Amino acid sequence: MAVVAQPTPRGTVAASVRTKAGDWVPAIVVFFLAIVVWQLAIDAFNIQKFLLPKPGAIVSAFWTQRSALWSAGWLTLKEALGGFAIGSGLGIVMAIVLARFRRLGDALMPIAIAANAVPIIAFSPIFNAWFDPLSPAPRMATAGVLCFFPVLVNTLRGLTSVRPAQVDLMRSYAASELDIFRRVRVPTALPFVFSALKVATVLAMIGAIVSDYFGTFGSLGITIKNSVSLFDFETAWAAILTASILGVLLYVAVSLVERYTLQWDPTRQERGNA
Repeated sequence: MAVVAQPTPRGTVAASVRTKAGDWVPAIVVFFLAIVVWQLAIDAFNIQKFLLPKPGAIVSAFWTQRSALWSAGWLTLKEALGGFAIGSGLGIVMAIVLARFRRLGDALMPIAIAANAVPIIAFSPIFNAWFDPLSPAPRMATAGVLCFFPVLVNTLRGLTSVRPAQVDLMRSYAASELDIFRRVRVPTALPFVFSALKVATVLAMIGAIVSDYFGTFGSLGITIKNSVSLFDFETAWAAILTASILGVLLYVAVSLVERYTLQWDPTRQERGNA
């Protein structure tokens, strides 16, 4: 007998949209309050522009130089996306291998944690020596290293957090290890993976910009560096604003993919209805 899906009530959809839109209201309110406090603090304490320019001056510089800033932002974004894809992809693959061979994982995880403690600024000169400093490769490598470790740790945690009863149930139906991986371990790990990917989007932008200081031209990092050296602090902050916007867009893009992919997750539904 065919099962006919019941249509979603229009009121329920509207309530869901209002709830999702309402989630952004506190962040928007806090953002504008921070801008107001920023402006008032500069006026009250007579803060010099080399310490902190006025928000209006930053927005003016952003609009005046929007073409150059977006061109530099596009270059940095490509470097960040390349590092994000490489680092996250390798982190997921390595987590799958370590989840399959637990002894190997126990041996390598302390090394991974120690490597993750190395400051980001230490990687950039090394990668500039390995690759062409004017190519995107050093920036992608730096961003990739920053993305690799959180994705590895979170994905491995998700793959190994399956309850033994779930695995025993699958094996009682003569399921193969591949079936258990596809039907149990992957669905369990996906929320962990997306949490790590959202963090990795921010780390990728940070890695690309910091690595820009050691080479290349026309990117956001070098724009910030050159603007500060010329005492053009408004442009430097406008470049930071551009990087922030791009980072937020990356984060939102991953969040939308997560929302679409994890529609089945009951914990997300409970949080949405709360």
